Amino acid sequence: MTEVRLKSDQTKNTEPLTTPSIAASLVVARPQLGIFLCLLSMLIFASQDGITKVLVKDFPVAQLVMMRYWVFVVFALGYAACHGRAKASFRSKHPWLQIIRALLAVGETVLFAVGLRYLGLAEMHALYAVFPLMTLALAGSVLGEFIGLRRWVAAAIGFTGTLIILRPGAGVFELAALIPLLAALAFAVFNVLTRRISQHDSFATNMLYMASVGALTVTFAGLPAWVTPTPVQGLLMGILALTGVVAQILFIQALKYATASSLQPFNYALLVFATLIGVIVFAERPDTWVVVGAALVIIGGLYAIKAKA
Repeated sequence: MTEVRLKSDQTKNTEPLTTPSIAASLVVARPQLGIFLCLLSMLIFASQDGITKVLVKDFPVAQLVMMRYWVFVVFALGYAACHGRAKASFRSKHPWLQIIRALLAVGETVLFAVGLRYLGLAEMHALYAVFPLMTLALAGSVLGEFIGLRRWVAAAIGFTGTLIILRPGAGVFELAALIPLLAALAFAVFNVLTRRISQHDSFATNMLYMASVGALTVTFAGLPAWVTPTPVQGLLMGILALTGVVAQILFIQALKYATASSLQPFNYALLVFATLIGVIVFAERPDTWVVVGAALVIIGGLYAIKAKA
């Protein structure tokens, strides 16, 4: 969300960023450390969103996303090189699906940043948090995966929470509230494609396509729109770009100490941290309906995880 995350698939809660596959065979039984690293990565991602909210008022979204992708592509190339397969990683059995997937990641990141211009952090994340349930629904309808009754119930609970936040017909509905839902849908489709291509392409290939296609795309849009930042703004942009990579590394490390399934519930800490930053830094006051709706979205997501176990 708002960040260039090494997204992958977690129907239950996407790998928000991530890749159980990288660590599946490397898990060391230190779950407390894994949970700590996961929570730390969520805190950094939430802080990124706070920085984005500050900068997006004065800078084009394309410029902010471009700078993050520039750092991301360097990280992706470095990761592939360290694993001794930089050239091979550009070979994909599904290049067009990889390109579409990368463009969806760009779209999701842009939409989330735009949404932060109009919505508070709590509302933005509460609506976006429905993406695992969207992924679940798409996995059943598009991939033909079996989705049991309990997981459909979980999806219904989560979508009910979304409607409570939106309150259509109550005279308080904002069109801007559709932005995080569109971002969530883009991320859900992204995850479905990730599940499809990950059967044939490696994590490094997925990451390189996502980084290189994304960087190329946003550079075309970001350079013409460039606004020169002040030294302080430039520092914030640098922090924004670097923290995304740091948070991703922390999450990858978390997967070395705890299984992806055990970390999934803690990904919802992102919503909690983002809400706290909104309250403390931006003096936001989420109303009762947003809190109730967010709670239902989280309950639905956690129930989906439990039902899949």
